Amino acid sequence: MNFIVQLILSTIAVLITAWLLPGVKIVGDNPFYTAFILAIVLAFLNAVLKPILVFLTIPVTILTLGLFYLVINALIVVLASKLVPNFKVEGFFTPLFFSIVLSFISSILDALAGVNKDKN
Repeated sequence: MNFIVQLILSTIAVLITAWLLPGVKIVGDNPFYTAFILAIVLAFLNAVLKPILVFLTIPVTILTLGLFYLVINALIVVLASKLVPNFKVEGFFTPLFFSIVLSFISSILDALAGVNKDKN
């Protein structure tokens, strides 16, 4: 049940982020459905592909003092835009800002909903 709530909160965060950033477009008849599919694709890519990319780029990440991690996040967003048909991202800095703003908004929504509270 917690996963479903987290997925819905991620969908809302995607919609808010797309509304805030000018280079991000969710087109089509049902933007909530597109954002929901995008949230699923981003969750999958972050769970499967991101650890591999982080491991392979450890030397570059160390040399850049961790800033290359932001590039990995942007690449994940660009790949998600290629996989989700009604989601468009323009340029390179837009996916970078999208990933930063999305994580910030997701954190706020998670805190408000109390999804990730410790169960003591």
